Amino acid sequence: MMHALDLKLLRDLWHLRGQALAIAGGLIYGFLPRAVTVDAVQVATGPLAVTIEEEGKTRVMERYIVSAPMSGYARRIDLDVGDAVRAGQVLVVIEPARSDALDPRTRAQAQAQVSAAQAALSAARENASAAAAQAGLARQELQRIEPLRSANLVSEQAVDRARTEVSRTQAAKLAAEHNANVARFELDMARAALAKTSSLQAGNSAETLNVHAPVDAQVLKIVHESEATVQAGQPLIEIGNPEALEVEVEVLSTHAVQIAPGSRVLLDRWGGGATLQGAVRVIEPTGFTKVSALGVEEQRVRIIADITSPRETWRRLGDGYRVEARFIIWEGAEVLQIPASALFRLNSGWAVFIIERGRAKTRPVEIGQRAGLTVQVLSGLKPGERIITHPDDRIEEGRRVDVR
Repeated sequence: MMHALDLKLLRDLWHLRGQALAIAGGLIYGFLPRAVTVDAVQVATGPLAVTIEEEGKTRVMERYIVSAPMSGYARRIDLDVGDAVRAGQVLVVIEPARSDALDPRTRAQAQAQVSAAQAALSAARENASAAAAQAGLARQELQRIEPLRSANLVSEQAVDRARTEVSRTQAAKLAAEHNANVARFELDMARAALAKTSSLQAGNSAETLNVHAPVDAQVLKIVHESEATVQAGQPLIEIGNPEALEVEVEVLSTHAVQIAPGSRVLLDRWGGGATLQGAVRVIEPTGFTKVSALGVEEQRVRIIADITSPRETWRRLGDGYRVEARFIIWEGAEVLQIPASALFRLNSGWAVFIIERGRAKTRPVEIGQRAGLTVQVLSGLKPGERIITHPDDRIEEGRRVDVR
């Protein structure tokens, strides 16, 4: 009977021991650090390009603004935007400026001015004839007095008076002749104004000036379509070749110094499916201040790029269309790269967490170029290694991790 009790006691002891071990194991497991669920990627090689992205617009390379060469009255332009024009084709017809001489009252005044000018000319000619007669009489008087002075029959004073009279009458004659010439010029002007008015009243066409197209092109914009008075130098019409387009992009001056003439440009979001190729042609040497949408003053520089893709791929593009330009300032074909979100600071450099046997291990790395969310790795990693992409404060050296 004692033997049966001993066996039962031993069984109870083993049972209690098993429970104690299970409880102890559970406590140990509960206090052990649990694995952290993380996101991870493999280090890989591939093409990488560092770009500067800005919004731009297309524009016609050779744009001609046809202006009025003189002040006058421009007739209506019988062209529409998009019409083709040939070199030498008449674009605008300009007449002399319209005046008030077209109304009957002013025309009657012009006729009266002609009559007044004729009368003034007649009076001036009569005065000139009288002045010539006086001058002739004065010369004759001097010719009679001079022999008498030689015979001491008249005084020297009488001779001086005769000579003075000759000079005076000669000057009066010249002045009368000048007045006659002036009256004749005024009569010519009055007759010209009356003749011009009579011609316009009769329905005859006035002298016109034709403004011609300088080159073969298409109409881009009609600035002054309806007939009206125009001033010299006033823009009338814009023409150009829409098949010869370039891209104008405004970039920050700090970015412009990184772009060189001849750099590749990728043009996206222009409405077509394909990405257009381009090349930088001109970087303007002068910057300008522009206020951004957030109210911040920025120094910007204009860059002009040519579209190098075949014309067939961007035939629908026109003047002033929006594009997204990506300037490539660095690129490589087989570049070891990782997401920028995997990096964190370690002392004065950079590091990442790699995953080895389910645990996080710190690995210092040396980085190179940055392209948006991707970074070039120069040393510290090998292709195929897995790294944690978004390490937080729970990740530390040797911490168990579980890849999501």
